[in-house]
Amino acid sequence: MPGPLVHLIDGHVWIFRAYFSLPEMQAPDGTPTNAAYGFANTLLKYLDDRNPTHLAVTFDHHPVHSFRSKLFPEYKAQRGEPPQELEPQFAICMQVAAALGARVFEKPDYEADDLMATLATQVLRKGASAVVVTSDKDLAQLVREDGRVRVDDFAKDEQLDADGVRGRFGVNPEQIPDYLGLVGDAVDNLPGVPGVGPKSAVAALARFGRIEDIPADFESWRGVEVRGAKRLAKLVEEHRQQALFTRQLATVVRDVPGVKADLRELRFGGIDRAAVEELFARLGWDRILERTLSRPG
Repeated sequence: MPGPLVHLIDGHVWIFRAYFSLPEMQAPDGTPTNAAYGFANTLLKYLDDRNPTHLAVTFDHHPVHSFRSKLFPEYKAQRGEPPQELEPQFAICMQVAAALGARVFEKPDYEADDLMATLATQVLRKGASAVVVTSDKDLAQLVREDGRVRVDDFAKDEQLDADGVRGRFGVNPEQIPDYLGLVGDAVDNLPGVPGVGPKSAVAALARFGRIEDIPADFESWRGVEVRGAKRLAKLVEEHRQQALFTRQLATVVRDVPGVKADLRELRFGGIDRAAVEELFARLGWDRILERTLSRPG
């Protein structure tokens, strides 16, 4: 009998989307709540639409700072510190997730991506499967050829299996870090190889597999369907170490210390009605409180 499907949600994606899409809101005590309110609504919709049996929501310990920013200070530096009105809402969102019945994970120095990667790796060992709920392209690297890990961009209602990853990016799931090493990632402020775009990166990786195996001798590029092979070979050789470093930063950690996936603890047992009533009432969310408490289960 196949094991359960564990739903792993990237909490910060929903938080930031809600913050930038909803008007200002405040709790009775003046605490900003628009991002938390949007997060709660999205999680409730997810519960209704996907009906998970096992569920976890992961959070960045800090929206900008992690072990990656220690290795590369420019990592996500263009984002700056989170807006003052958003800062207190991260903790509220974790309280919301727990009250709505999700197992919550956060770890100093690590990002939500790393926690999802670690949890997915562990539940696979326990015979379960995982769906990674995010819009972050980096996490396509977790998708498996056997279908036991896929990505779900809930906002777009789009799921990616291994063929879907190839269709979108042109590379295999495990090549996503190499792909980002070559083209860079403007969202995370990671440099690629100057002059190497997506088409060139896809062609090179289709032929050679990994950054370190891309030859400096352009004669070895014969048969690669790309223009300017000589120029590209030179560019990759000149910037290979930078590309490898970006690949390192773009590779998720699959063994975050202290993070354990216990399938019994990940089982979704429904909302904690007492916790929801106390929290939502304190935040002044009367309408969503009534709707949440009236949900079946």
